Amino acid sequence: MPEISRDEVSHLAKLSRLELSQEELDKFAEQIDGIVAHVSAVQQVPAEGVEPMSHPHSITTAMREDVVEKMLTAEQALDQAPAVEDQRFVVPQILGEQE
Repeated sequence: MPEISRDEVSHLAKLSRLELSQEELDKFAEQIDGIVAHVSAVQQVPAEGVEPMSHPHSITTAMREDVVEKMLTAEQALDQAPAVEDQRFVVPQILGEQE
């Protein structure tokens, strides 16, 4: 017995503002039911003791140590700017917004 009915697909299409034909409703109901069946099958896999992972392979990420380094001061960063206002770079307007 299908878990997703044609009426449920029709309701979801209406909520999504999609216009589906009668054939599409039947086709999508069958496809969605197949997807639900596959997900249900995956949920039946015994996973006790399996560590959750974000990647299918065991990988190590090369991370560097966080080291505080010398940075420019605001004055040094702005001293070569063509235009500065309130300690910020002044750039040409590109979006046509009014101030």
